[in-house]
Amino acid sequence: MTLGAVGGFERVRPLGSGGMGEVFFAVSPTADPVALKVIRQHLVAEPTIRERFATEVDSLRLVYGSRVARLEAADPYGDPPWLAVEYVPGATLRQHVDAHGPLPLPLAAMVGAMLADGLAKVHQVGLLHRDLKPQNIILGPDGPKLIDFGLAVLLDRNDYLTEPGALVGTPAYMSPEQVRGERDLTPAVDIYGLAATLVFALTAHGLYPPSNSWNLLLRITEPTDLPDLSGVPAELTQVLGAMLAHDPEARPGLADVRARLLTVATASSGLSVPDLRREVASRTYDADSALPVPPDRQDPRVDPEGGGPTDVPEPPPAPDTPDEPGAPPAAPGRPDVTWLVDRIRHRYARRATLLQEGPR
Repeated sequence: MTLGAVGGFERVRPLGSGGMGEVFFAVSPTADPVALKVIRQHLVAEPTIRERFATEVDSLRLVYGSRVARLEAADPYGDPPWLAVEYVPGATLRQHVDAHGPLPLPLAAMVGAMLADGLAKVHQVGLLHRDLKPQNIILGPDGPKLIDFGLAVLLDRNDYLTEPGALVGTPAYMSPEQVRGERDLTPAVDIYGLAATLVFALTAHGLYPPSNSWNLLLRITEPTDLPDLSGVPAELTQVLGAMLAHDPEARPGLADVRARLLTVATASSGLSVPDLRREVASRTYDADSALPVPPDRQDPRVDPEGGGPTDVPEPPPAPDTPDEPGAPPAAPGRPDVTWLVDRIRHRYARRATLLQEGPR
C-alpha cells in the first residue's frame, strides 16, 4: 500500500522532514526509485516565491557530476509543489558517525575532497548549497553524494527559528553571514558548512556545545567565540580553521581546500587517490539501508501487447546429447550455450525496434 501519488510518482514511505518539506521514497510509473520532496505550502504562498523556486529548479537541471544527486523532475507550480531527485542508497554521514563513530583521518579527508568536487559542480552553475550538514550527505556505493543543494534559499531566518523541527542539525552548520540574514551570500558559505561537517565527521561533535537556538546563533555571530576544534587531528586543524574564518573573504577557495585535503588523505594513509576512493566506499556504504522497489512496481511479467509471459524459465542442465536431431555436439571442454541463444532471441523477438529488418 502506498501513500498516494504526487506528480506521477507513487510515494512508498517517508524518508524524513525538515524546514522545506517532507521527503518520501517514491517510484515512477516505470519503477525508477526517487527521493520525492514535497515543499511546504507556506514557503511558496506568494507567487514571487514560486518563481524563485522555478528559477532554482531550472538551475538544478544544469548541475551534474558523481558527487551530487541529480534532479529527475519537478513542478514548482504544482499543488503541492514538488521535486524528485535521484535516490541514493546508503546512510547519511550523520547516521554513519552516530552508529560507528568518527571517521579515520584519511577517510574523512578523502570524503571532504570528494565533497569539494561536488560543491564545485554546484557553484559553477551559480548555485549555493546553503544547507551543508552531515544529514545532507549520503554515503553511497561509490562514495559521498550531496543532496538538498540549491533550494535552502526558500528558507529565511524566521523559518529557522519558528518552523517546528527546522532547527534540528541546521543552525549548528550555518556560517555567521547566514545567521545574520545576509542575502548576498558567496561560495564561502559552503566552505564554512563543509568545514563544520568535517569537524563532526572527525570528532562526532559540533562547532559549539548544544544549546537553545538563540544562544547558538549569538555564539556563531560573535567573532571572538571561536569554534571548538578539539579532537580534530593536527594535520587538519589549520585548513579547517581557515575554512571556518569569521570573515568569508578570509576562507580558502574550493580548489585549495580539495588540494590540501587530498595531500592529508594520501600522506596519512600511504594510499593513492583511487585506492582511497575505494576505501571510502567499502568502509562507509551500508547496503542494508537501501530500499527496494515494491514488487508491484518491478518489471511486469506479462507482455503488455498480449504476447504472454516475458520471463523465460531457466533451462534445465544441458543434456549429454543435443536437443535437436542432427545438431553438432558441443566442442569438448566448452559448455552448450544454445539455450542461452534461444532465450535471447525469445526476449527480443517482440522488440522490433531493436532489430534490423531482414536477415543479418
